[in-house]
Amino acid sequence: MRPRGDGGINNKPFVSSIRRRFLKLRSLEVSKFAAWACLTLIVGGTILLFASPASAADGTRLFDDKGAKSFAGSIGAGLVLMGGGAAIGRIGSAAVESMARQPEVAGTINTAMLITAAMVEGATLFGVVVCLLGVLNG
Repeated sequence: MRPRGDGGINNKPFVSSIRRRFLKLRSLEVSKFAAWACLTLIVGGTILLFASPASAADGTRLFDDKGAKSFAGSIGAGLVLMGGGAAIGRIGSAAVESMARQPEVAGTINTAMLITAAMVEGATLFGVVVCLLGVLNG
């Protein structure tokens, strides 16, 4: 038996699926107005974030000890929630895709998906509580 030229591995479908995914990512386009609006909001928000408050009568700055803790806690909680939401979305997406491919094991996949999602939810809740405690203990 003669060996095949590719070493016995047919990787053409894999390469074409990567190419399709890359082209799909490149086709995401944003209008110029939306890009400028986002850039303006980012720059304006950054300027407002670090500007000292003009109406402060006692001369306090925006980022004293308590303000920095509140800011860091709220940003941390937001990041934790975004990560947890993305993880649960990926878990659900993978579970539905695998159930569609093999419907006979849908019950097992569903159980594993629920356990994994509960663990991600628990870790997310723990992260939010830690951020909240960091804000409140000042």
